[in-house]
Amino acid sequence: MLIDTHCHIHDKEYNFDAEKTIANAHANQVNKIIVIGTSPKDNQTAQTFATAHPEVYWTYGFHPNELDEKSGDPHHFSSEKLVAIGEVGLDYHYGINNKKEQTRLLESMIELAQTKDLPLVFHVREAFSDFWPIVDNAHVKNAVLHSFSDNKTNLDQALNRDFYIGVNGLATFAPLPLPPLTHMLLETDAPFLTPKPFRGKINQPSYVKNIAEWVADHLGVSFEEVAKMTTKNATSLFKI
Repeated sequence: MLIDTHCHIHDKEYNFDAEKTIANAHANQVNKIIVIGTSPKDNQTAQTFATAHPEVYWTYGFHPNELDEKSGDPHHFSSEKLVAIGEVGLDYHYGINNKKEQTRLLESMIELAQTKDLPLVFHVREAFSDFWPIVDNAHVKNAVLHSFSDNKTNLDQALNRDFYIGVNGLATFAPLPLPPLTHMLLETDAPFLTPKPFRGKINQPSYVKNIAEWVADHLGVSFEEVAKMTTKNATSLFKI
């Protein structure tokens, strides 16, 4: 069994056929899917989508690029099938003029996760120097760095904190350091970051199998070992 630990197939903007997408996932050994909330409206959509599909779970989050959507949200949500807080984090790719606001948002979401005893799904881009002090100050223990795309130094920093690392299609076409299987989660980030050999197509959870095959080949281990370890890790972190 495989698990897609991070995707956005619930987002109506991308026009996924839910039944077909989930059936394709099942046909490729992907039996559980986590849809990721990124804003107040998106959180509601993710929750509704997960509730409607037995094999789907959801997270409650605020992407750092969704700061403008935050005002007034009271953190009211159902805990049914909720498995994490995220995605949350820091993203300086488009500039640093709102660093203080991003930091405050991240700190509040970490506090929420700890209050609810839920793991965190982190999104960090070009911001690790600010990110590490924040998570250390909050004593964050249970977390995954989604779609890790940085250098080995920051990978080692994450592993030293016992964080999981989200590996997706990006690894199949970009030179990235890979974590050991003991700290690896598989994800698609669908509809984004489609893996080889499907570049140019819309990404979907079924492609987790292709990512697992690529990881197995790259690490020189069996597909079964990759599937077993990454599923064990996802089950442990998200309690699914």
